[in-house]
Amino acid sequence: MIPTQGPFPATRLRRARKSPAIRALVRQSHLSPDDLIWPLFVRDGEGVEEPIPSMPGVVRRSVDRIVEAAREAHSLGIPAICLFPYTAQDARTEDCAMAWDPENLSNRAIRAVKEAVPDLAVMTDVALDPYNINGHDGFVVDGQIVNDETVEALVKMTLAQARAGADIIGPSDMMDGRIGALRAALESEGHRDVLILSYAAKYASAFYGPFRDAVGASGALVGDKNTYQMDPANSDEAIRLVQRDLSEGADMVMVKPGMPYLDICRRVKDAFGAPTYAYQVSGEYAMLKAAAANGWLDGEKVMLESLMAFKRAGCDGVLTYFAPDVARVLQST
Repeated sequence: MIPTQGPFPATRLRRARKSPAIRALVRQSHLSPDDLIWPLFVRDGEGVEEPIPSMPGVVRRSVDRIVEAAREAHSLGIPAICLFPYTAQDARTEDCAMAWDPENLSNRAIRAVKEAVPDLAVMTDVALDPYNINGHDGFVVDGQIVNDETVEALVKMTLAQARAGADIIGPSDMMDGRIGALRAALESEGHRDVLILSYAAKYASAFYGPFRDAVGASGALVGDKNTYQMDPANSDEAIRLVQRDLSEGADMVMVKPGMPYLDICRRVKDAFGAPTYAYQVSGEYAMLKAAAANGWLDGEKVMLESLMAFKRAGCDGVLTYFAPDVARVLQST
């Protein structure tokens, strides 16, 4: 409801914009390092920081360098990182068995980070695509991505990550019934305090391209992901998916991508009031970085403005590759 206000000149809305001090007093949305989760790409090797051409400023890090990044995140007041493995093509298989190997890249990185920076929350990715020779989030049988068999594999993957010390499990696969299965498995094995941040409304988006380069999935993908990720034309379906995942035991929910789906963020927060996150995905990041590099936009200002949009839309936090840059700016102001 729009509040009643007097006519001009009794009401001059510009009064509330007259100075930085006054603008700060009436500001509705606030951005802080507490709102950020920093996605990091882990690869094999030692002392490695490998640039990702389609994501300027983002690198694949070996486990020792992931630990350094974790220390940096903690020093900047960023409360959580999220790990994504880069797996070589010749290590990917049909059965995706590396996904639940205790010694895979993600699990080694989890243990290393929790030992070095125990107060930093570690989030993981749960989907088969980094390990699947077909590049899909689930098992492929006769050209179809099968649901129930994939969920069984995701349970094994989740338990391996929880045993390694993960604080937050991030199922990004979009299989039906996986949240209930993961929650039941975590409870049965005593991981009662491990949270699930569900990629509940994950769209079949063209904005993921640079990410697939980063994890080595671009060349592996056979076909598309339209049978399990959401149709970008749908909004009501997102509400049904979020409702389902919360009812099955998700602690937090995510909308992905972010900026093109701010309407979904707002609907989800208004409908459920649950902790709601958005992922400012690789394509969003790459566009802003490219425009800034060409001098078409002020990089720092659009970075902050884009993240404030998530807060204004009701998000409690954002996964963003800008996280350390944002935190530095906010600490300096």
